Amino acid sequence: MSFYLFVYGSFAHSFFLASKIQFFFESFYLFIYSLIYQQVGAFGNWVFSVFITIFAIIFLSNFFGLVPYSFTLTSSFFMTFSLAVFFNLSFFLYGIFIHQKKFFSLFVPSGVPKVLLPLLVVIEILSYLIRSFSLSLRLFANMMAGHSLLVILASFVVAFLGFFAILAIFPFFLVLFVFFLEVGIAFLQAYVFVVLLSIYFNEVLKLH
Repeated sequence: MSFYLFVYGSFAHSFFLASKIQFFFESFYLFIYSLIYQQVGAFGNWVFSVFITIFAIIFLSNFFGLVPYSFTLTSSFFMTFSLAVFFNLSFFLYGIFIHQKKFFSLFVPSGVPKVLLPLLVVIEILSYLIRSFSLSLRLFANMMAGHSLLVILASFVVAFLGFFAILAIFPFFLVLFVFFLEVGIAFLQAYVFVVLLSIYFNEVLKLH
């Protein structure tokens, strides 16, 4: 909610002449919309508000986790796994709702020998179920690894300051480099999460 209030506040004072903040949010809006449209097409209009919200939540969680003494929500596997399960289960139920029995053809590969068909169906079902784990693990592992590296490097800076201050220069600049790298990763992981959700939703809609 606060994200949308901030967006509204940036627009409220400028209806005719776009401010830099307004231009930023318009560019962000179009970026996410084109991303979803490329994967889902016109059906993306149905889920756009949900996907842009989850993108903002993940990115802000990743970004504010870089603040010292804060906690990164996405470094909790329970958090990322809950998100992944919720969306995959929602897509599954929606697929059954719109396709009914035909939805289960998603797990039956076409053009394969009948002898191999039972094995391939089992593999397709398992790969579908494991999506929630892989989707959540990707986000969790990247956030945990990057933030742990920052903590380790920052501890080196503190240790060198207490021993010989000039030695702290190198790890300090290394911390700055990793910090800006983590900002990029924070955006990239939110992007990847939404792209994969769009692909999964498109698969449920078109059964391929």
